[in-house]
Amino acid sequence: MLKFAYPPNFILFMAQITFLAAVCALLLSHSFISGVQGTSFTIVNKCNYVVWPGVLSNAGVSTISTTGFTLRRGESKTISAPASWGGRFWGRTHCSLDSAGKFSCLTGDCASGKLECSGNGAAPPATLAEFTLDGAGGLDFFDVSLVDGYNVPMLVVPHGGTGQNCTYTGCVVDLNDSCPSELKVMKREGGDGVACKSACEAFRQPQYCCSGAYGTPDTCKASSYSEVFKRACPRAYSYAYDDKSSTFTCAKADYTITFCPSPNTSFVSQVKVGGKMLRCINFGWGFFNG
Repeated sequence: MLKFAYPPNFILFMAQITFLAAVCALLLSHSFISGVQGTSFTIVNKCNYVVWPGVLSNAGVSTISTTGFTLRRGESKTISAPASWGGRFWGRTHCSLDSAGKFSCLTGDCASGKLECSGNGAAPPATLAEFTLDGAGGLDFFDVSLVDGYNVPMLVVPHGGTGQNCTYTGCVVDLNDSCPSELKVMKREGGDGVACKSACEAFRQPQYCCSGAYGTPDTCKASSYSEVFKRACPRAYSYAYDDKSSTFTCAKADYTITFCPSPNTSFVSQVKVGGKMLRCINFGWGFFNG
């Protein structure tokens, strides 16, 4: 019987082809899985000061690679969230290290003593961007919440998603100086406002906290204080049961979260009220008359 021997060069060539095919298959598989399962969040700081974003994953879900980082003015960071992730983002401000090396922030502090929050949430008041990915019907659910108060303007914009209610939301008005005096947090006595408490945080009363006898949507209604937030930021949560106009959904979207969005963004307009220029999201005109 005749035996056919392949030339050595041919055997080497086929080995190289087989190896390259395996590498390509692996890369394509990884790309496909990432595209289906991963959601990217790009966090942008357009404030004229440093913001230290914090990240908290919900209990029982896979965590994101970071729980806290630094964004100087004009900087951005993109991070990936796994499938079915849920959690929140917020901005910490006026942060510093003490003589013992302990990290803390005047607003949004997570009490970890470090840059990374490591599973701790934000101490109120803090503006929150909340997400549940791949929820009911395969949709992402997201909102911007002032239920725990306010500390920094924030805009959330979905990209590449679909759905009737897949649109931007946020609170772009700077409420810190216009905050009612009984809710205002100041850096020092008589100084500038750095945050605005919720009525729940300020007064600890059930009717403001939607607790006790006020723990249902039928018994807990908007207060004059939550209406301050709602007028300024019509699509942000102003109190616990403010669901109807404050929750948004997208399928297969990525998201940009911007602190202090620029006044010239297509989503933001300016209006002069009481001698002050306030920024308002174009949907549902709303602003705070300081």
